[in-house]
Amino acid sequence: MKHTLLALIAVPSILLVGCDRQKAAIDDNKEAVKNAIDDRKDDVESAAKEATERTARNAEIDKAQIEADKVSVQAQLDADKKKVDAEADAAKAKVDAEKKDN
Repeated sequence: MKHTLLALIAVPSILLVGCDRQKAAIDDNKEAVKNAIDDRKDDVESAAKEATERTARNAEIDKAQIEADKVSVQAQLDADKKKVDAEADAAKAKVDAEKKDN
């Protein structure tokens, strides 16, 4: 009877210890998954921040290129205007010269 009593006490204790280990393993797994999720969230946040900064830098480069192109085209247009003025002055001078010859 003594052995039966010990067996009745030992079996639930073993099951209880087994359950505690399973619960601890479940909790450990839960924490590991949550930590992995948190790490992934951090990675996503970091990637988004980097992409935002890269986009801002690219926008600044694009703006500078647009401004440089504008200045270049305006300079060419100013040169074209001066060329038209010079050609008109030359044509007028030619007309004046032809008038004097007649």
